[in-house]
Amino acid sequence: MSEATGGGSKSAARARLLATATRIFYAEGIHSVGVDRIIAEAQVTRATLYRHFSGKEELVLAYLDQADRGIRAGTEAVRAGEQSAADQVRAIGRFIAESIQSPQFRGCAFLNATAEYPDPAHPIHQAVLTHRQWFLDTVTDLLAQVGDAPAAEAGRHLVMLRDGAMASGCLFDPKLISETFQLGIEGILQTRGA
Repeated sequence: MSEATGGGSKSAARARLLATATRIFYAEGIHSVGVDRIIAEAQVTRATLYRHFSGKEELVLAYLDQADRGIRAGTEAVRAGEQSAADQVRAIGRFIAESIQSPQFRGCAFLNATAEYPDPAHPIHQAVLTHRQWFLDTVTDLLAQVGDAPAAEAGRHLVMLRDGAMASGCLFDPKLISETFQLGIEGILQTRGA
């Protein structure tokens, strides 16, 4: 991602471009949105877009990076607390459930991006895989601290539950989906003796 000049701070125009792209990409999909619309809604020139991003792909990567950083920050805030590992897993589940119940929820930004960029070698698909591996590693590490059994299967199970909840949360009652997701987490923890 490019930084604007001026002491390394990000420019207001760059921030508007990214905020506009994030809102539209998440609500309507990536491929359906052209750079002309983003430029118009962000109220910048084409030259300004290309001063901050080499093209749409870099803008999409910045959008996913921003989403990744938000999820990591929420997860790290949970992990920084004094709770047991099992309670940290529950808190991460609540963090996810809250996002599912937000009024603007439209599914998982990463799953949505992968649907539009199915080639595993594509940089956008690779960004999604990097995020998912981080999340899998994080929950597997926490689950390894709950009980003595190997945690790899439990970590994969939790990620699959999360994927299902994120996909279902915009199709059905998000409160019911969130409750079901959290019950699934409790089931995983119970099998590990928590």
